[in-house]
Amino acid sequence: MTTYETMSFHLETERLILRPWAESDAAELTALYAERGEGTRTVEYSRTLIAKLIAATQTTGIALLPIQRRDEGDFIGYCGLIIGRSTLEEPEIAYELFQRVHGRGYATEAARAVLDAAAATGRPRIGATVAAWNTPSFRVLEKLGFVRDHVTVEDKGEVVWLTRPLP
Repeated sequence: MTTYETMSFHLETERLILRPWAESDAAELTALYAERGEGTRTVEYSRTLIAKLIAATQTTGIALLPIQRRDEGDFIGYCGLIIGRSTLEEPEIAYELFQRVHGRGYATEAARAVLDAAAATGRPRIGATVAAWNTPSFRVLEKLGFVRDHVTVEDKGEVVWLTRPLP
């Protein structure tokens, strides 16, 4: 098995800071999940999830990171690498942002920083999976050079698998 470098857990762009999780992110993460309309999660659920994300980062060397705007300092979502439906050798990029900040290029900017961090780990390729209805996510991934690979069907509908070579 190939070993990869550990991903950087602090990324900065012109407008954004991606950093490790803190327990204080739990309320904002709960609010972000509430926007999905899939039922409510408690702050305690989010605290537990954050603890799991931190633990996973320590064992995998990859991370899903909170995004905050540099000037405002506010939490606007997350972006990073996950195993998800994939593998540690070829992880998936994942991101989710509050609807109030959609359409401003933040997802693309954060994802570009994560792709650079992924390339620095020595991985040759990265993946993404997106629900077939999620047009905005496809636009972000296309800007970043991802191409469609195949489609699977899950309980919630069609999932499109995309890939991108690194660097």
